[in-house]
Amino acid sequence: MLALAVVLPSLGNEHAASANGQQKAGQESKILRFQNAVPGVAYVGSKACSKCHADIYNHYIETDMGRSMSLVSEPTQLEKVSSPVTVFDKRPNRYFQVFREGSNLYQSEYELGPDGREIFRDTQKIEYAVGSGVNGTSYIVRRGDFLFEAPLTYYSRKNAWDLSPGYELENYVFSRPILAGCVACHSGFARPVPEGNGQFRDPPFGELAIGCENCHGPGQLHVVERMRGAPVSDIVDQTIVNPAKLPGWLADNICMYCHQTGDTRVLQPGKDYSDFRPGTPLDNTLAIFSAPFSRQSLPADPLLQHYMMMILSKCYRQDGGRLSCITCHNPHEQPSRSEVPVYYRARCLACHKSYSCKLPLVRRLTRTPADDCTVCHMPKQNLKLISHASLTNHRIITYEGERYPESAFRQTTPQLPDLIHINAIPGAETLPIKPLVLFQAYGELMRYHPNYGARFREQLDQVARIEPDNVYVLSALARKILLEGTTEANLEATRYLSRSIELGSKLIPDYELLADLLSRSGQIAEAIKILKRAVELAPYSGQPYDALAHAYFCAHQYSASLRVVRKGLELFPGDPSLRSLQRRLEQLGSH
Repeated sequence: MLALAVVLPSLGNEHAASANGQQKAGQESKILRFQNAVPGVAYVGSKACSKCHADIYNHYIETDMGRSMSLVSEPTQLEKVSSPVTVFDKRPNRYFQVFREGSNLYQSEYELGPDGREIFRDTQKIEYAVGSGVNGTSYIVRRGDFLFEAPLTYYSRKNAWDLSPGYELENYVFSRPILAGCVACHSGFARPVPEGNGQFRDPPFGELAIGCENCHGPGQLHVVERMRGAPVSDIVDQTIVNPAKLPGWLADNICMYCHQTGDTRVLQPGKDYSDFRPGTPLDNTLAIFSAPFSRQSLPADPLLQHYMMMILSKCYRQDGGRLSCITCHNPHEQPSRSEVPVYYRARCLACHKSYSCKLPLVRRLTRTPADDCTVCHMPKQNLKLISHASLTNHRIITYEGERYPESAFRQTTPQLPDLIHINAIPGAETLPIKPLVLFQAYGELMRYHPNYGARFREQLDQVARIEPDNVYVLSALARKILLEGTTEANLEATRYLSRSIELGSKLIPDYELLADLLSRSGQIAEAIKILKRAVELAPYSGQPYDALAHAYFCAHQYSASLRVVRKGLELFPGDPSLRSLQRRLEQLGSH
């Protein structure tokens, strides 16, 4: 018999009571305990839901979420490539091409020599299309059990192909792994191998597009109960999560899983992205943090900051927090472009009056689209991190240029004065955060905000005492001590990294760093063993092949080095380091 879900499983009873007692005005005083919100209830797929909810299902699969991922063999994908399209990136002097053969799409990377002849060409078949197409569509290639992003994306606003987001900064070619934290929000049920560097189980997706269970939780219990005709024991069927019956903050947690990134997202210790269950606090699985705002550093990009912006809206603040994502959005349906103004205007008028608008009706009607509340109060904003794309800013403003409320600058707590814990459980904001979570958060943040460096080092010292065998802690300790630049420091770093790998670390940069330290201390044979393990863990990443080939070269094992080079170039024919080493080895062989 399945136990009822505990809505606040990470808190003791006294904290749960505190959280419940501080619910925002208008939210239910009684939190329903949905039975499918516990581990062990299986996912059954949206097709199982469609048997009883055909009308909702048929509307939903036409929404953006219902079309978040697809096979490239679908006509909507194939029609984007009526003839080959080529994009030139002058920085690495590479050409990228997308072309179609029958019902298959392919992308290529190639380079031309001074005479116009191809130096190499790497062509990969496209397996999956990611995105509804509103802003664009990116693509995934499959190499063995691994999934990687393709270098070209189709951008809907400009009706053209261009480099995928991030590829303008670095040429990842076909080696940018699809990570669990990203694909979890683009698919219905992804099946990544934990910490697998882009490795997936077979098949990689239990369901392609975002499905019913992403918001309602696993459906096995509900389907079994309803198919056998079991009576519903209460007004609400508690075998399946109904977000509309949750307190607003808990329903918003479901949306925040994908629509609120903050500046960093950190899994709770021992958790994976698949552990989140709708109807339970997101913070039990994933903590979301943001650097505090200031008048001098306001949020510049609305990309996946929907909840953060919404709670800074006057509508949210003056409504006592009753406004939630599903106040305005019905995930089961999506208005067409022509229906949008009327659809969302009706949502506004559920709380406001038409005469509340200070702009005269005559002027509102002359605009295109006519009388559209969102044009003034929720304008779209171009994205800085993704070219040729825009999103609606969810901070509902009264007038253009409206200043942020003072509450925007008072979102920290005395316990956490330098971070905003965006998805903290109401009533539990002042509870301590796990040291390992803060350690990872500061480590990620200092990559873009160097001022967090001191806090990271402070946190590292703390977690090193309580989590001495954590692979991330050992990795950080190795890099910290290497800054001393002494022989003793190198030896200590070697011990840290060796311990991390002994414990099962899959952090490929650690293997490469350890191999480098071993090589510098004359332990070239041990370095080669470590790099061979790295190649096994990441067989479709070019860097381990390059490092292993050079290690063999330094050991004067030229035949072994050449074998690795040739294998690497089969997979990564454009790798300049491998190509350079191949020339050196072939010259040695000719003497």
